[in-house]
Amino acid sequence: MHVRETSTSETQAPVEVAGHGGGDGTPSLPPVGRRPKGIGWRGRIEIALLVGPALLVFLGFVIFPVVAAAYYGFFNWKGYGAPTDFVGFDNYLIILQDTNFHEALGHNAFIVVASLVLQGPVALVLALLLNRRMRGQSIIRVLIFVPYVIAEVVVGVGWSLMLQQQGALNGLLENLGLSSLEQDWLANPSIAIWTLMVIITWKYVGFAVILFLAGLQGIPEELSEAAAIDGASYWQIQWRITLPLLGPTLRIWAFLSIIGSLQLFDLVYIIWGQYVASTAGTSTMATYMVSEGRNAGNYGYGNAVAVVIFVISLVVALIYQRFVLRRDTQGALTGGKRR
Repeated sequence: MHVRETSTSETQAPVEVAGHGGGDGTPSLPPVGRRPKGIGWRGRIEIALLVGPALLVFLGFVIFPVVAAAYYGFFNWKGYGAPTDFVGFDNYLIILQDTNFHEALGHNAFIVVASLVLQGPVALVLALLLNRRMRGQSIIRVLIFVPYVIAEVVVGVGWSLMLQQQGALNGLLENLGLSSLEQDWLANPSIAIWTLMVIITWKYVGFAVILFLAGLQGIPEELSEAAAIDGASYWQIQWRITLPLLGPTLRIWAFLSIIGSLQLFDLVYIIWGQYVASTAGTSTMATYMVSEGRNAGNYGYGNAVAVVIFVISLVVALIYQRFVLRRDTQGALTGGKRR
Protein backbone atom coordinates (compact mmCIF):
# COMPACT_ATOMS: atom_id res chain seq x y z
CA MET A 1 0.00 0.00 0.00
CA HIS A 2 1.29 3.40 -0.95
CA VAL A 3 0.89 6.10 1.67
CA ARG A 4 1.03 9.65 0.43
CA GLU A 5 3.15 11.88 2.58
CA THR A 6 1.56 15.15 3.46
CA SER A 7 3.81 18.11 3.47
CA THR A 8 3.93 20.61 6.25
CA SER A 9 2.67 23.38 3.99
CA GLU A 10 -0.50 21.41 3.24
CA THR A 11 -1.40 20.61 6.84
CA GLN A 12 -0.73 23.96 8.39
CA ALA A 13 -3.19 26.71 7.49
CA PRO A 14 -2.22 30.32 7.89
CA VAL A 15 -3.32 31.75 11.20
CA GLU A 16 -4.95 35.16 11.12
CA VAL A 17 -4.42 37.69 13.82
CA ALA A 18 -7.57 38.20 15.90
CA GLY A 19 -9.43 41.33 14.99
CA HIS A 20 -8.23 41.42 11.34
CA GLY A 21 -10.30 40.36 8.40
CA GLY A 22 -9.57 37.77 5.81
CA GLY A 23 -8.23 38.35 2.38
CA ASP A 24 -11.70 38.94 0.96
CA GLY A 25 -12.40 41.80 3.33
CA THR A 26 -14.71 39.88 5.68
CA PRO A 27 -14.05 40.30 9.42
CA SER A 28 -12.84 37.22 11.28
CA LEU A 29 -14.29 36.00 14.55
CA PRO A 30 -12.27 36.40 17.77
CA PRO A 31 -10.37 33.33 18.97
CA VAL A 32 -12.42 30.73 20.82
CA GLY A 33 -12.26 31.10 24.57
CA ARG A 34 -11.25 34.76 24.55
CA ARG A 35 -13.97 37.15 25.74
CA PRO A 36 -14.06 40.79 24.74
CA LYS A 37 -13.08 43.28 27.39
CA GLY A 38 -15.87 44.88 29.41
CA ILE A 39 -16.96 48.46 29.06
CA GLY A 40 -15.12 49.44 32.23
CA TRP A 41 -16.06 51.81 35.01
CA ARG A 42 -15.85 54.84 32.75
CA GLY A 43 -18.36 53.33 30.32
CA ARG A 44 -20.70 52.45 33.17
CA ILE A 45 -20.57 56.02 34.45
CA GLU A 46 -21.39 57.37 31.00
CA ILE A 47 -24.35 55.00 30.68
CA ALA A 48 -25.61 55.98 34.14
CA LEU A 49 -25.35 59.68 33.32
CA LEU A 50 -27.21 59.26 30.03
CA VAL A 51 -29.88 56.80 31.18
CA GLY A 52 -30.28 57.97 34.76
CA PRO A 53 -32.37 61.13 34.22
CA ALA A 54 -34.74 59.43 31.77
CA LEU A 55 -35.06 56.44 34.11
CA LEU A 56 -35.89 58.68 37.07
CA VAL A 57 -38.54 60.54 35.07
CA PHE A 58 -40.05 57.24 33.90
CA LEU A 59 -40.14 55.83 37.43
CA GLY A 60 -41.54 59.04 38.91
CA PHE A 61 -44.22 59.82 36.33
CA VAL A 62 -45.19 56.34 35.04
CA ILE A 63 -44.34 53.50 37.40
CA PHE A 64 -44.96 55.27 40.71
CA PRO A 65 -48.42 56.65 39.74
CA VAL A 66 -49.49 53.18 38.57
CA VAL A 67 -48.34 51.58 41.82
CA ALA A 68 -49.96 54.33 43.89
CA ALA A 69 -53.25 54.00 41.99
CA ALA A 70 -53.23 50.23 42.55
CA TYR A 71 -52.65 50.82 46.26
CA TYR A 72 -55.39 53.44 46.71
CA GLY A 73 -57.79 51.25 44.71
CA PHE A 74 -58.06 48.91 47.70
CA PHE A 75 -59.53 51.66 49.92
CA ASN A 76 -62.56 53.88 50.17
CA TRP A 77 -60.46 57.02 50.06
CA LYS A 78 -61.76 60.60 49.95
CA GLY A 79 -58.61 62.08 48.46
CA TYR A 80 -57.02 63.49 51.61
CA GLY A 81 -55.31 61.95 54.60
CA ALA A 82 -54.04 58.42 54.89
CA PRO A 83 -56.40 55.74 53.53
CA THR A 84 -57.77 53.63 56.38
CA ASP A 85 -61.02 52.09 55.07
CA PHE A 86 -59.63 48.96 53.43
CA VAL A 87 -62.17 47.26 51.14
CA GLY A 88 -59.94 44.84 49.26
CA PHE A 89 -61.17 43.99 45.78
CA ASP A 90 -64.67 45.43 46.34
CA ASN A 91 -63.99 48.46 44.12
CA TYR A 92 -62.85 46.22 41.28
CA LEU A 93 -65.88 43.96 41.67
CA ILE A 94 -68.18 46.98 41.50
CA ILE A 95 -66.46 48.12 38.31
CA LEU A 96 -66.91 44.75 36.66
CA GLN A 97 -70.60 44.65 37.64
CA ASP A 98 -71.52 48.25 36.83
CA THR A 99 -73.56 48.54 33.63
CA ASN A 100 -72.42 52.14 33.16
CA PHE A 101 -68.83 50.94 32.93
CA HIS A 102 -69.90 48.25 30.48
CA GLU A 103 -71.50 50.93 28.29
CA ALA A 104 -68.40 53.11 28.48
CA LEU A 105 -66.22 50.13 27.54
CA GLY A 106 -68.51 49.41 24.59
CA HIS A 107 -68.23 53.03 23.46
CA ASN A 108 -64.43 52.79 23.59
CA ALA A 109 -64.51 49.60 21.54
CA PHE A 110 -66.75 51.28 18.97
CA ILE A 111 -64.42 54.29 18.80
CA VAL A 112 -61.42 51.98 18.26
CA VAL A 113 -63.04 50.24 15.29
CA ALA A 114 -64.63 53.38 13.82
CA SER A 115 -61.36 55.32 14.06
CA LEU A 116 -59.53 52.65 12.09
CA VAL A 117 -62.30 52.36 9.50
CA LEU A 118 -62.85 56.10 9.01
CA GLN A 119 -59.44 57.68 9.51
CA GLY A 120 -57.34 55.02 7.81
CA PRO A 121 -58.83 55.13 4.27
CA VAL A 122 -59.30 58.92 4.32
CA ALA A 123 -55.73 59.54 5.47
CA LEU A 124 -54.32 57.01 3.02
CA VAL A 125 -56.10 58.55 0.01
CA LEU A 126 -55.02 62.05 1.02
CA ALA A 127 -51.44 60.91 1.55
CA LEU A 128 -51.31 59.25 -1.87
CA LEU A 129 -52.67 62.37 -3.54
CA LEU A 130 -50.35 64.71 -1.66
CA ASN A 131 -47.39 62.48 -2.44
CA ARG A 132 -47.71 63.48 -6.10
CA ARG A 133 -46.35 66.74 -7.39
CA MET A 134 -49.01 69.43 -7.50
CA ARG A 135 -49.32 73.16 -7.12
CA GLY A 136 -49.83 74.31 -3.53
CA GLN A 137 -48.82 70.95 -2.12
CA SER A 138 -47.10 72.39 0.97
CA ILE A 139 -50.05 74.63 1.82
CA ILE A 140 -52.50 71.73 1.58
CA ARG A 141 -50.32 69.63 3.87
CA VAL A 142 -50.23 72.39 6.45
CA LEU A 143 -53.99 72.92 6.31
CA ILE A 144 -54.61 69.21 6.82
CA PHE A 145 -52.22 69.06 9.76
CA VAL A 146 -53.51 72.23 11.48
CA PRO A 147 -56.46 70.57 13.32
CA TYR A 148 -54.09 68.13 14.99
CA VAL A 149 -52.00 70.87 16.61
CA ILE A 150 -55.02 72.84 17.86
CA ALA A 151 -55.63 72.32 21.57
CA GLU A 152 -58.41 69.92 22.48
CA VAL A 153 -60.12 72.60 24.58
CA VAL A 154 -60.38 74.93 21.59
CA VAL A 155 -61.64 72.10 19.36
CA GLY A 156 -64.20 70.96 21.93
CA VAL A 157 -65.59 74.43 22.63
CA GLY A 158 -65.73 75.33 18.93
CA TRP A 159 -67.55 72.18 17.86
CA SER A 160 -69.96 72.33 20.81
CA LEU A 161 -70.95 75.85 19.83
CA MET A 162 -71.49 74.88 16.20
CA LEU A 163 -73.42 71.67 16.92
CA GLN A 164 -75.75 72.73 19.70
CA GLN A 165 -79.49 73.03 19.08
CA GLN A 166 -79.29 76.70 18.12
CA GLY A 167 -75.80 76.43 16.69
CA ALA A 168 -74.25 77.35 13.39
CA LEU A 169 -74.88 74.02 11.66
CA ASN A 170 -78.62 74.00 12.24
CA GLY A 171 -78.73 77.68 11.33
CA LEU A 172 -76.99 76.94 8.03
CA LEU A 173 -79.41 74.12 7.27
CA GLU A 174 -82.35 76.40 7.99
CA ASN A 175 -81.02 79.13 5.69
CA LEU A 176 -80.54 76.57 2.93
CA GLY A 177 -84.14 75.41 3.29
CA LEU A 178 -83.13 72.07 4.80
CA SER A 179 -84.86 72.43 8.13
CA SER A 180 -85.89 68.77 8.01
CA LEU A 181 -82.23 67.81 8.46
CA GLU A 182 -81.80 69.76 11.69
CA GLN A 183 -80.82 67.53 14.58
CA ASP A 184 -79.80 67.72 18.19
CA TRP A 185 -76.30 66.60 17.22
CA LEU A 186 -74.97 66.41 20.75
CA ALA A 187 -77.84 65.08 22.86
CA ASN A 188 -79.52 62.60 20.52
CA PRO A 189 -78.22 59.14 21.57
CA SER A 190 -78.68 57.71 18.08
CA ILE A 191 -76.35 60.19 16.38
CA ALA A 192 -74.17 61.62 19.18
CA ILE A 193 -71.55 58.87 18.86
CA TRP A 194 -71.30 59.54 15.13
CA THR A 195 -70.92 63.24 15.83
CA LEU A 196 -68.02 62.35 18.08
CA MET A 197 -66.45 60.25 15.32
CA VAL A 198 -66.68 63.14 12.84
CA ILE A 199 -64.92 65.42 15.31
CA ILE A 200 -62.23 62.81 16.07
CA THR A 201 -61.64 62.17 12.38
CA TRP A 202 -61.35 65.89 11.64
CA LYS A 203 -58.97 66.31 14.57
CA TYR A 204 -56.59 63.39 14.07
CA VAL A 205 -56.64 62.57 10.36
CA GLY A 206 -53.86 65.11 9.80
CA PHE A 207 -51.49 63.14 12.02
CA ALA A 208 -52.17 59.98 10.02
CA VAL A 209 -51.60 61.82 6.74
CA ILE A 210 -48.21 63.17 7.86
CA LEU A 211 -47.22 59.74 9.15
CA PHE A 212 -48.19 58.07 5.87
CA LEU A 213 -46.37 60.72 3.85
CA ALA A 214 -43.23 60.05 5.86
CA GLY A 215 -43.57 56.35 5.06
CA LEU A 216 -44.14 57.04 1.37
CA GLN A 217 -40.91 59.02 1.19
CA GLY A 218 -39.00 55.83 2.00
CA ILE A 219 -40.42 53.85 -0.94
CA PRO A 220 -38.07 53.94 -3.96
CA GLU A 221 -39.60 55.59 -7.01
CA GLU A 222 -37.80 53.10 -9.25
CA LEU A 223 -40.28 50.39 -8.27
CA SER A 224 -43.28 52.44 -9.41
CA GLU A 225 -41.49 53.49 -12.60
CA ALA A 226 -40.62 49.89 -13.45
CA ALA A 227 -44.21 48.80 -12.83
CA ALA A 228 -45.53 51.65 -15.00
CA ILE A 229 -43.20 50.60 -17.82
CA ASP A 230 -44.60 47.07 -17.55
CA GLY A 231 -48.10 48.47 -18.10
CA ALA A 232 -49.46 48.69 -14.53
CA SER A 233 -52.01 51.41 -13.86
CA TYR A 234 -51.66 53.98 -11.08
CA TRP A 235 -54.01 52.19 -8.68
CA GLN A 236 -52.45 48.80 -9.47
CA ILE A 237 -49.09 50.24 -8.48
CA GLN A 238 -50.51 51.58 -5.24
CA TRP A 239 -52.23 48.28 -4.41
CA ARG A 240 -49.41 45.92 -5.39
CA ILE A 241 -46.32 47.96 -4.47
CA THR A 242 -47.05 51.00 -2.32
CA LEU A 243 -49.42 49.48 0.24
CA PRO A 244 -47.27 46.39 1.01
CA LEU A 245 -44.18 48.57 1.48
CA LEU A 246 -46.20 51.02 3.58
CA GLY A 247 -47.37 48.18 5.83
CA PRO A 248 -45.06 48.92 8.82
CA THR A 249 -46.20 52.56 8.89
CA LEU A 250 -49.85 51.54 8.70
CA ARG A 251 -49.44 49.09 11.56
CA ILE A 252 -47.69 51.66 13.76
CA TRP A 253 -50.45 54.21 13.08
CA ALA A 254 -53.13 51.63 13.88
CA PHE A 255 -51.39 50.86 17.19
CA LEU A 256 -51.29 54.53 18.17
CA SER A 257 -54.92 54.98 17.13
CA ILE A 258 -56.08 52.01 19.20
CA ILE A 259 -54.30 53.14 22.36
CA GLY A 260 -55.53 56.72 21.92
CA SER A 261 -59.12 55.54 21.43
CA LEU A 262 -59.01 53.44 24.60
CA GLN A 263 -57.84 56.45 26.62
CA LEU A 264 -60.07 59.09 24.98
CA PHE A 265 -61.23 61.67 27.51
CA ASP A 266 -60.68 65.34 26.74
CA LEU A 267 -62.95 65.89 23.72
CA VAL A 268 -65.83 63.94 25.26
CA TYR A 269 -65.56 65.68 28.61
CA ILE A 270 -65.31 69.16 27.08
CA ILE A 271 -68.17 68.77 24.60
CA TRP A 272 -70.62 66.61 26.55
CA GLY A 273 -69.57 67.08 30.16
CA GLN A 274 -69.78 64.55 32.95
CA TYR A 275 -73.55 64.08 32.90
CA VAL A 276 -74.60 64.50 29.27
CA ALA A 277 -72.00 62.01 28.04
CA SER A 278 -73.69 59.06 29.72
CA THR A 279 -77.19 59.98 28.54
CA ALA A 280 -76.03 60.84 25.00
CA GLY A 281 -74.19 57.56 24.61
CA THR A 282 -70.68 59.02 24.28
CA SER A 283 -69.20 58.19 27.68
CA THR A 284 -65.80 56.51 27.78
CA MET A 285 -63.86 54.67 30.46
CA ALA A 286 -61.90 57.83 31.24
CA THR A 287 -65.02 60.01 31.65
CA TYR A 288 -66.55 57.27 33.82
CA MET A 289 -63.42 57.34 35.98
CA VAL A 290 -63.69 61.09 36.54
CA SER A 291 -67.46 61.18 37.11
CA GLU A 292 -67.55 58.19 39.48
CA GLY A 293 -64.23 58.93 41.15
CA ARG A 294 -63.21 62.55 41.58
CA ASN A 295 -66.61 64.18 41.04
CA ALA A 296 -68.28 61.66 43.34
CA GLY A 297 -65.67 62.19 46.05
CA ASN A 298 -64.55 58.55 45.97
CA TYR A 299 -60.92 58.76 44.89
CA GLY A 300 -60.26 55.14 45.84
CA TYR A 301 -62.85 53.96 43.35
CA GLY A 302 -61.47 56.33 40.72
CA ASN A 303 -57.99 54.89 41.20
CA ALA A 304 -59.39 51.40 40.78
CA VAL A 305 -60.97 52.44 37.48
CA ALA A 306 -57.64 53.92 36.38
CA VAL A 307 -55.94 50.59 37.10
CA VAL A 308 -58.56 48.73 35.06
CA ILE A 309 -58.06 51.12 32.12
CA PHE A 310 -54.30 50.62 32.39
CA VAL A 311 -54.64 46.84 32.42
CA ILE A 312 -56.99 46.84 29.42
CA SER A 313 -54.67 49.12 27.44
CA LEU A 314 -51.63 47.05 28.39
CA VAL A 315 -53.26 43.77 27.38
CA VAL A 316 -54.41 45.20 24.05
CA ALA A 317 -50.92 46.64 23.41
CA LEU A 318 -49.19 43.34 24.22
CA ILE A 319 -51.57 41.33 22.03
CA TYR A 320 -51.15 43.78 19.16
CA GLN A 321 -47.38 43.71 19.40
CA ARG A 322 -47.35 39.94 19.70
CA PHE A 323 -49.49 39.21 16.64
CA VAL A 324 -49.21 42.34 14.46
CA LEU A 325 -45.99 44.22 15.17
CA ARG A 326 -43.85 41.17 15.77
CA ARG A 327 -42.57 40.87 12.21
CA ASP A 328 -41.74 44.59 12.13
CA THR A 329 -39.79 44.61 15.41
CA GLN A 330 -38.25 41.14 15.41
CA GLY A 331 -35.37 42.01 13.11
CA ALA A 332 -34.69 45.31 14.89
CA LEU A 333 -34.59 43.66 18.32
CA THR A 334 -32.59 40.56 17.44
CA GLY A 335 -30.41 41.95 14.68
CA GLY A 336 -31.62 39.29 12.27
CA LYS A 337 -30.73 35.61 12.24
CA ARG A 338 -27.10 34.74 12.67
CA ARG A 339 -25.40 31.94 10.87
